[in-house]
Amino acid sequence: MLPGQSKYVIIGAGIHGLSTAYHLAMELQARKLGDGSDVIVIDKGKLGSGASGIACGVIRNNYYQPAMRELMAHSVEVWDSDPETYAYNPVGYMQVSHEGMHEDVNSIYEQQKNINYASEFIEGAKASDAFMKAMFDDWQAKNITSVLHEKKGGYAHNQLSLEGLAKKASALGVTILTDTKVLGFQYQNGTSSAIQAIETSLGKIKCDYVVVGVGPWIRDIWQMLDLPEKISIKIADNEYHHDVNMWAFWQLQEGVLSIDPTLFRQNNGQLPPVIHVDSDAPLDSVIDGQSITNENWGIYYKPDIHFDGIQGGAMPYAVETPTADVAIDPYGPASPEFISSPGFALMWCSALAHCHKRFEGQLAAYDETPSGGIGCFTPDCFPVIDVFRENCHIIADSNHGYKMIGVGKLIAQEILGQKSELLKPFQFDRYLKGNLHPISNSPFPWS
Repeated sequence: MLPGQSKYVIIGAGIHGLSTAYHLAMELQARKLGDGSDVIVIDKGKLGSGASGIACGVIRNNYYQPAMRELMAHSVEVWDSDPETYAYNPVGYMQVSHEGMHEDVNSIYEQQKNINYASEFIEGAKASDAFMKAMFDDWQAKNITSVLHEKKGGYAHNQLSLEGLAKKASALGVTILTDTKVLGFQYQNGTSSAIQAIETSLGKIKCDYVVVGVGPWIRDIWQMLDLPEKISIKIADNEYHHDVNMWAFWQLQEGVLSIDPTLFRQNNGQLPPVIHVDSDAPLDSVIDGQSITNENWGIYYKPDIHFDGIQGGAMPYAVETPTADVAIDPYGPASPEFISSPGFALMWCSALAHCHKRFEGQLAAYDETPSGGIGCFTPDCFPVIDVFRENCHIIADSNHGYKMIGVGKLIAQEILGQKSELLKPFQFDRYLKGNLHPISNSPFPWS
């Protein structure tokens, strides 16, 4: 039953909403300002029915952008704080790259040293090949000239981690209401633009503060809040791009190779880190040897008992449907339109075989169950995390979401007056001020 009023209403029962609820309840209690009974989470579906529920679950610090690295280091600390409840596997993360990425990856390594984030950097084709073969004796990828091995990070089981967060929040008195759709907002009269109440499918709830963490549905909530659909971006002194779409959708490409996950282990029998390969080597089909691409490509993969196989993905592609017309629901594998492309299985399995001999001849084991989903991206493909309408904290994660469990902790502190330097680079006004994040040479828009 929806109460008529709550101090704090959080929209979205994914990683951001649940993390914010849990940490806000803790902060309120610690500061003797209230407790979890002051916090309500609402979601139009079930727990994890959005992007967090289908996430690959990779947790990494591997970003070319300094602000992203620092924010992810903070998030990894949160994952490390309770790996059992968060269903977190701290196996590490490895970026294996071609020469065109060498300078970028070296920059990541140097910055990781500066923030004391444990990693190892191997340079040169011979050294990189020897390093990979010492870990995997069937390693056979071509044109690799660097390896960045992050000793922290890894992956978590998405639904289990959400259930763990929900239990933590509920234990502190937080109410989580599912099947509760947001229909609109009511605002205060006069000079204030603050939200006074939220209109939902179960009725109206008055509130003092709102947090929005809804993944790809941010397009719709943004529109309900009367925020701009087009923006201007400063790219140089007195030079701007005008009428830029605030939101764009990308199709995510992920899937599962249904083989025994224990077949992918290190030479010493231990679980491997999550592997990410960026390559400029020609990629040929494992079926007939025909060329799949001569352009740069990238994949990531890991053994995962939760998916019962080898799970991973490849580069996303832009959705051509106009943003306003994209049908987000039904979401994920249930979508009749937005799932991994027909060519994904061949590309990804061919790339796996390019990297490891053990994956040759395994295309037939690819799980044909629909997979993937769409992500809603900002103009620069990095998060917007800021306060709008005076009392509405928006976490628009631009598809970086699941790994960013620590954002909720920072939001909770900000709500109670403790401003975060880690979140400052993600404020909305960076576009108009030209404070943009640097762009890497990765084929992935989020690296």
